[in-house]
Amino acid sequence: MMSQEQNDLITRVGPKDPAGKLMRMYWQPAALVDELQGERPIKPVRLLGENFVLFRDETGRYGLIDRACPHRGADLAFGRLENGGLRCAFHGWLFSVDGECLQTPAEPAESPLCKNIKQRAYPVVEKSGMLWAYLGEGEPPAFPELDCFVAPDAYTFAFKGLFECNWLQALEVGIDPAHASFLHRFFEDEDTSASYGKQFRGASADSDLPMTRILREYDRPIINVERTEYGLRLIALRELDEQRTHVRVTNQLFPHGFVIPMSTEMTITQWHVPVDDTHCYWYAIFTSYTKPVDKQKMRDQRLELYELPDYRSRRNKNNDYGFDPHEQATETYTGMGLDINVHDQWAVESMGPIQDRTREHLGQSDKAIIQYRRLLRQEIEKAVAGGKPLLHLDAPHARSIQGPATMDGIGPTRGWETYWMEVDVKRRRGAPWAAPVPAEIADKVPHLITAAE
Repeated sequence: MMSQEQNDLITRVGPKDPAGKLMRMYWQPAALVDELQGERPIKPVRLLGENFVLFRDETGRYGLIDRACPHRGADLAFGRLENGGLRCAFHGWLFSVDGECLQTPAEPAESPLCKNIKQRAYPVVEKSGMLWAYLGEGEPPAFPELDCFVAPDAYTFAFKGLFECNWLQALEVGIDPAHASFLHRFFEDEDTSASYGKQFRGASADSDLPMTRILREYDRPIINVERTEYGLRLIALRELDEQRTHVRVTNQLFPHGFVIPMSTEMTITQWHVPVDDTHCYWYAIFTSYTKPVDKQKMRDQRLELYELPDYRSRRNKNNDYGFDPHEQATETYTGMGLDINVHDQWAVESMGPIQDRTREHLGQSDKAIIQYRRLLRQEIEKAVAGGKPLLHLDAPHARSIQGPATMDGIGPTRGWETYWMEVDVKRRRGAPWAAPVPAEIADKVPHLITAAE
């Protein structure tokens, strides 16, 4: 358990909050590129407890500026795109993507007012189907060479969804290997050949065993947690017998992301981005190592659950997440349908808008959460003291953060320590794009690299 003060420290992300200062030192997903398609590429954005407007000007440049017009506070999200910027519909003041005031047309022609007006503006870059914004001070950090950023556009797909709860409890589900055996338990196994685009529905690597069966029948994983350059590596081991062990390798990507295997073909890199203290979006990039992503199929699958324009789940607290007691008795552990995103959403939203950690009791299966919270407090202190926190990178160092390795497979009970590296290297060497082998793996098993070249 922790004190209320400690809980506030690691959950609240406003401009004056310590965790808010930390978060503002990183690029944050602000929208999907898809959201600014169409005739009117203007979108209101709430991010880290502040209100902005995101837009694309007539030349294709993206801008993120404060939402309230500096004239008399009118809403710029209802502005007009014209004459090289975003024009307020109240009095016609015009702003560039850099926040420069270009025109104040209601003022006298010789008025110097325009030259003295500057709207707060923030850098925006497009990367892997997302628009990223930097809300911090000084130069933005460099992006690490994660697979989702290195892979060509055809091999990635981006999507998002809204959770009505604090970002931290949403993130912590992703670094909790034990919950999948319960929250995502299916009582019957599906045809694994129809698992494209669905998590936990395919077969494990080097086997024909469906993941649903492994999670259902082996519910006491041994969990190992290691510190890395980018955060934490989690290895969950489920021993099937004396010869075979199921190995699942996932990663916590500091400060609020994780990288997990979706199938033998894809990984998911996901961030839980604070809208404010009581809402967050998950932003995910799906990366394929075999063939181009079927983006239309992936999008259609997800739009069966998520409604535009806000990407809210059709199954939510207002309709009890579609809970069906008969289904709970006969088909799924939760009785909330087959989409694991719904399961996760129920779990984290049921904790309340901000989980009260003064009342929780953690066990050994929570070791990754314990270590992450310790790391988070450490890096908050560093940021508040003026230092550079973990994964706040300059360009040379960013090139050294590659991967990270993920996998989901059945290997030898004795020798699993190198088995997962072998699977990861084989997948990378077989990819049609230049998927880099992380240096830490190359250093530990150089014979794998030599054999693959």
